[in-house]
Amino acid sequence: MPADHRRIPGPRSRSRRSWGPQVLCAELGPRQAEGGERGGCPARAGCEAPAALSGRLLCDFRRAPFSGRRRLVAPGGGEERELALALQEALEPAVRLGRYPRVQLQVSALLLGDGGSALAAALTATALALAAAGVDMYDLVLGCGLSRAPAPEPAWLLDPTLLEEERAAAGLTVALMAVLKQVAGLLGSEEGGLTESWAEAVRLGFEGCQRLYPVLQQCLVRAARQRGAAGPL
Repeated sequence: MPADHRRIPGPRSRSRRSWGPQVLCAELGPRQAEGGERGGCPARAGCEAPAALSGRLLCDFRRAPFSGRRRLVAPGGGEERELALALQEALEPAVRLGRYPRVQLQVSALLLGDGGSALAAALTATALALAAAGVDMYDLVLGCGLSRAPAPEPAWLLDPTLLEEERAAAGLTVALMAVLKQVAGLLGSEEGGLTESWAEAVRLGFEGCQRLYPVLQQCLVRAARQRGAAGPL
């Protein structure tokens, strides 16, 4: 949904519009996991290691102190750990960890501005960071946030703003592997009402993710062309 771009007048050099969530992501690795031993299939060699030797994916989620109007919490608090775990659970099915035996991949997400649907934005951005870094993946993971407006009109809103999230009676984040059409993760909060209401929210989330997929494809193609134009370092 479109965001409200009204702002308080101030010095021109300090005025800034809010364009929704802003996430900075970085991918680190592959590097040898702690306690791991070399051997087996080398990373990026194209073969699959046994499940017991598969690599590990570590995810980190942080909020910048200036990210939004939410109450400031200590870095690494309960909410950040919960969102980092949600990232990991949604991304793991899409990453071919068998290609990275005894090594670990790490992806970090720093929320710079919370305009709503922060987890969904972090999911999409981290998946894009992994793909842009050349990590072998089964599919891209796309995130879509929804919120359920309170009565008397309890409709689900797709891609809610921060204000809509704060006023919502329930919320849902859908993670989807768009090409495989497989659910990578669902994270809901509060009471969504009847089962049919949650089913409608998941359907809307699927549609939102599928509309987003061509945008990510274009981003990856553009990034590949820029790397090709830059040439070897």
